[in-house]
Amino acid sequence: MRIVTASAPGKVILFGEHAVVYGRPAIAVPVDRVQATAEVRRYAKGGIRILAPDLGEDSLLAELPPDHPLGIVVRGALVELGQTAEAGLRITVRSTIPIASGLGSGAAVSTAIVRALAGYFERPLALADVSRLAFEAEKVYHGSPSGVDNTVIAYERPVYFVRDRTLETFCATRPFTLLIGDTGVASPTKETVGDVRRAWQAEPDRFELLFDLCAEITRRARAAIEAGEPALLGPLMDRNQDLLAEMGVSSPELEGLIEAARRSGALGAKLSGGGRGGNMIAYVEAEEADVVSAALLQAGARDVILTRISAETRN
Repeated sequence: MRIVTASAPGKVILFGEHAVVYGRPAIAVPVDRVQATAEVRRYAKGGIRILAPDLGEDSLLAELPPDHPLGIVVRGALVELGQTAEAGLRITVRSTIPIASGLGSGAAVSTAIVRALAGYFERPLALADVSRLAFEAEKVYHGSPSGVDNTVIAYERPVYFVRDRTLETFCATRPFTLLIGDTGVASPTKETVGDVRRAWQAEPDRFELLFDLCAEITRRARAAIEAGEPALLGPLMDRNQDLLAEMGVSSPELEGLIEAARRSGALGAKLSGGGRGGNMIAYVEAEEADVVSAALLQAGARDVILTRISAETRN
């Protein structure tokens, strides 16, 4: 029996969340310590059966409503691959990426499904096409998505991203270490994006200034990474966090972990993703990672992931 399995990593936004929705740049990197996987095999009963045990999903594609994200990505991939929904397939999806935590779980699941279907039908897809197909499901997950999640996950490399422009990959000339602390609180990205939009509509001048300040921080962060000066990222993270709090997307849980990280030796910390829950990130020296990680757990983090941004990545 032919069985094809594909995977996709999580992601974390370093700088620029929310402002990226309004045409400002963001920086994001893949996080391969967490993964989504999709397995495709023959289904003797006909039709396409989709199983996602982590999501409590076990349905036939034909039964899913038009706006169901798994249905959207499967149907879109089939069209792209020149296949029909009549094929007898079973698609099983699993993920170690926490849901609604800012780590790109939805985009990773979508990307893994597209890759697995492409592999099953032996029709390789360009990275841009994989990203585009995953983006269609992102619209359901997030309402007005920036495109960051599907882009960095599909390309699996650090990305400097400006919406509606060609993405740019880049490399660090010196490796650096990040800790990702999970608040354990679901991050309602669609809600926070919508709330920021309503606030922007009510006070456009104020929010345009906030977005411009975030953009300048993001540009300086990229320059620091490319120049091999990651220590400069700490103060930039702290300033970005102040701006995100002013937008109204921080929370007591995030602030508690951010403060615990700073007190225990992190050189900078901020929320990552939609906010009001989900994850925060901290820039740490490698030798301080264990101490800061322990402090985050003591402060209430449900989990802490260490990820290293390598200097080996190239454009």
